[in-house]
Amino acid sequence: MPTLDEIKKRKLEELMQMQQERMQQQSHEHAQIQQQIEQMETIVRQFMTKDALERYGNLKTAHQEKSLQLLLVLFQAIQKNQVHGKIDDSTLKKILEQLTPKKKEIKIKRV
Repeated sequence: MPTLDEIKKRKLEELMQMQQERMQQQSHEHAQIQQQIEQMETIVRQFMTKDALERYGNLKTAHQEKSLQLLLVLFQAIQKNQVHGKIDDSTLKKILEQLTPKKKEIKIKRV
């Protein structure tokens, strides 16, 4: 009959093994997502002018989530054949404005 210490040790080893497997799976999923993003980016970049690429690069550096939103919108538009020709800087600005939520103006009235 195993002792209490042996049971605790075995249980701890099992838990550590499960944690390690979970971390490996998360790492694998992260790598897959990163690869999909890179593939989308490669396709979208082909449709951008030099100025638009520069703006996208700056956005990617400063605001990664917003650049990912933009990438997804552009990729979907390309897939639906809604993009004809190159995406220029002004078009990119318009799309970014649409992605940015409007800020409410707060007016304080004194009585």
